[in-house]
Amino acid sequence: MHHSIQDVRTYFQAEFASANDFIIHTLTWNQKPIDIVYVATLVSEEMIQDGVLTPLNHTKQGQFLQTIGLGQMQVTCLLEQAVEALLRGFCVIYFDDDSDLYLFHTPSSFQRSITEPVNEKVLGNSHEGFIERLDINLHLIRKKVTSKQLAIRYVHVGLEADTKLAIVYMDQLANPDIVAEIEKRIADIRIDYISSVGIVEQFIEDTPYSPFPQVLSTERVDRVSANLMEGRIALLADGSSNAIILPVSFFAFYQSPDDYNLRILNGSFFRLLRVSSFFIAITLPAVYIAVVSFHFETIPNELVLPMQNAVLDIPFPPIMEAMLMELTVELIREAGLRLHSAVGQTIGVVGGLVIGDAIVRVGLVSNIMIVVVALTAISSFVVPSYEFRETLRILRFPIMILSASFGFLGIVFGLSILLIHMCKLEVLGVPYFYPLSPLNWKGLKDSFIRSSIWQMNERPLDSRPQKKWRNLFLRGSVKHGRSKK
Repeated sequence: MHHSIQDVRTYFQAEFASANDFIIHTLTWNQKPIDIVYVATLVSEEMIQDGVLTPLNHTKQGQFLQTIGLGQMQVTCLLEQAVEALLRGFCVIYFDDDSDLYLFHTPSSFQRSITEPVNEKVLGNSHEGFIERLDINLHLIRKKVTSKQLAIRYVHVGLEADTKLAIVYMDQLANPDIVAEIEKRIADIRIDYISSVGIVEQFIEDTPYSPFPQVLSTERVDRVSANLMEGRIALLADGSSNAIILPVSFFAFYQSPDDYNLRILNGSFFRLLRVSSFFIAITLPAVYIAVVSFHFETIPNELVLPMQNAVLDIPFPPIMEAMLMELTVELIREAGLRLHSAVGQTIGVVGGLVIGDAIVRVGLVSNIMIVVVALTAISSFVVPSYEFRETLRILRFPIMILSASFGFLGIVFGLSILLIHMCKLEVLGVPYFYPLSPLNWKGLKDSFIRSSIWQMNERPLDSRPQKKWRNLFLRGSVKHGRSKK
């Protein structure tokens, strides 16, 4: 169906009636009127000027496509599709009494430079991080995973403001049932606007009221690439610098890219140290409360008098003392995050020293409690995943309350509840506490410790990959290649 140029122009003006940055240029080409329309704040006006307006003004006639100095072009006859293209940085050109609209990609060049993620520092690996441009993020993944099996599927979410999502996976590794389930859950999302991929996470996770994160959020390109090669799926959103990886297990949150660059013993030691920090972060204040309130007899004889002198003049019970200090630390931490980086660091250091020293001098808390809270805070910082750090900050409070009520029995009860919950928790039908529940001895090679790279020739079964075995060669060639003397 042919459209008159006036009808198309009227349609676009009605669609963008409230947008002062919507621009229409009208020229004459081959003695016919032609419109060039675009949204100025989404395109590179220099590119449109050099590639469209200047050539058309100079020649006035000839072959249209040969005159235009722009490369990427699409053709559509649907006005609705042209509106969507305008909102994605396209320039639309159309003629009078013609059914086709020509879409040229002329994106704005404003973007943040590629830098290392602030929350996921590593020492000996790639320092590239995602930015807020989906096409650039996919380019970084493509550059890292140079395989024709890398599949990228686009979906759109948002009833009022459309947001483009990308589902990324390895075609012959990722489980097709899991991919189909993710696509189904995304298709069922009904929301006006998606500001980040974290909102998608809340719609597709299995147990929204669980304290444990069920997807791995990361800004690191190498972390996404490594998980893709294990058969997992990554979700990215335009306008968000985060990618989420699923399905994942509990131990995925304690794995760091540095683990695989270190020697076996070093990598295993630091992995074990991180996993141990989980128990320290949620139980250390609770153990202090239980010992002081119920189980004073468990203290060694040499420490009885120092601890008695430390807590004797404190006017509050241990639970109030611990709650006061923990809430103080949380307030300092939040203040440091929300302020400018230089001011935030000053608040953290000065606030911690001044407030800690003042509270001890006044006699509101004991100096032992200061040490306990400091060790607890440090243990929660060890976790490579920011979302899991937030979980540790929340979990310690109910454990402390149980400890103040029932002593060691309360701690055991709280940990048992957490263990049962993690054993029952599933992510897209995959056990969250794999390889401990269900128990898989081979899966333990990359859980508490890291085995040798050449020994991990089986992919983790929690992602249910299509190919179970990696294309790995053992170190037999090293042994056989030694010269005999």
